[in-house]
Amino acid sequence: MSTLRTISEAFTVSMLIYFAVLNAIYTLLVWLGWRGIRDYVRRRRMIDYETMTSSKLTLPISIVAPAHNEEPVIVEAVRALLGARYPEFEVVVVNDGSTDRTLEILVEAFAMLRVERVPRARLATEPIRAVYASALHPRLVVIDKAQGGKADAINAGLTFARYPLFCCIDSDTVIEDDALVRLVRPFQTHPETIACGGVVRIVNGSTVEAGRVSEARTPKSALVNVQIVEYLRAFMIGRVGWSKLGALMIISGAFGLFRRDLVIEAGGYDPTTVGEDAELVVRLHRRCREARRPYRVVFVADPVCWTEAPATLRVLARQRNRWHRGLLEVLRKHRTMLCNPRYGVVGMFALPYFVVFEALGPLLEVFAYVNIVTALGLGWVAPLTAVLFFALAVLYGLMLSFGALLVEEHAFRRYRAWRCTIRLMGAAVLENFGYRQLSTLMRAAAFVTLLRGQAGWGQMPRAGYAPATAAADAEAMRDAA
Repeated sequence: MSTLRTISEAFTVSMLIYFAVLNAIYTLLVWLGWRGIRDYVRRRRMIDYETMTSSKLTLPISIVAPAHNEEPVIVEAVRALLGARYPEFEVVVVNDGSTDRTLEILVEAFAMLRVERVPRARLATEPIRAVYASALHPRLVVIDKAQGGKADAINAGLTFARYPLFCCIDSDTVIEDDALVRLVRPFQTHPETIACGGVVRIVNGSTVEAGRVSEARTPKSALVNVQIVEYLRAFMIGRVGWSKLGALMIISGAFGLFRRDLVIEAGGYDPTTVGEDAELVVRLHRRCREARRPYRVVFVADPVCWTEAPATLRVLARQRNRWHRGLLEVLRKHRTMLCNPRYGVVGMFALPYFVVFEALGPLLEVFAYVNIVTALGLGWVAPLTAVLFFALAVLYGLMLSFGALLVEEHAFRRYRAWRCTIRLMGAAVLENFGYRQLSTLMRAAAFVTLLRGQAGWGQMPRAGYAPATAAADAEAMRDAA
């Protein structure tokens, strides 16, 4: 028993050091994130985005939107993409073997006609069944293909995309009017930019009209509100901070802009991993470092897209399991970069952080819970000590969450109703009592999923958005006539 107690005490001390280092890194990211947001807000007033929306010098963009069984939301999402305020762009929707009426609805809603198109690049994909062009919207192309997964669908879109930059966006995502022009600016001002990510916000509870979020609101669901706090913390603090360090490793698959030629040169998205968005970014870091090519991978806090968040614990568990499996696959695939000075801050700082604190974090937290419960039960730890440690962890977590809410309120203020702010503050507190522990178990389950050899995305049911108006389509039909 004395040996077991010694092991327990050693583990406890190790976890205290672990959390101290983790919190120090979080503090660094908070400081960098705050500085990044502050500097961006100061410069934002001096940037002439209005001129960029009409200038012929603004780089054209291909928007690639993979879709699989997106019947409830596909028309609204495509209308939103077509309504983007941007001088020159195209929308390439890739129907990835949908078994519902996704393709039929697209054909009906946008008067799609089957056409012959020659691929502009060579990327291996599942068979292409047909290519459609819209009689109403010259910018819209739909590719119908056999199911191969999201990465395979994006690769199919890239083979037919025409423009030098492409924006990968989920087909159920709604983007704001000026999101693209804000996202493209780093490419215009810094030609060495190869990838840029933007903010993803949760649309649940908000009103969507004519393909746009007309009023941003938080829902009544506590589960979704906690996720909103998570997203704000991850984007406003985490990704801004990593971008300032030059070590941004994740650009959300829901909203990111890339140089098409470099992605094709790198072989496109990897269909063998469920974390294809992070894997591509790490691979681009790796290739540019190995080729000694100057490059920038950045995050801009202002461009916004909106997407649905899981509304049930079952769907949330699938999502978090998939995210963690993707992280583990990326780290395994690029393990030679770990602690390798050849890869700069990515290899020496970012990757070790993600291995120790993100990948292994859920397992260590589970062991820590088991250890503290065991130690309390056997009288090895005083209850007051355990309570104080838990209170300290909660207070630091609240500081991070309230810091993200403060940044949101100060810099962007998307949620204008006071009820929304109250709900988010309550969610930031609630997150520490049950939700965080459940989230840890969900991510830890990814190890079991991998050991069992299970893969895939899992079903992600969509509730759909508010009904959209057909005014844009009516106007396009009048123009065509």
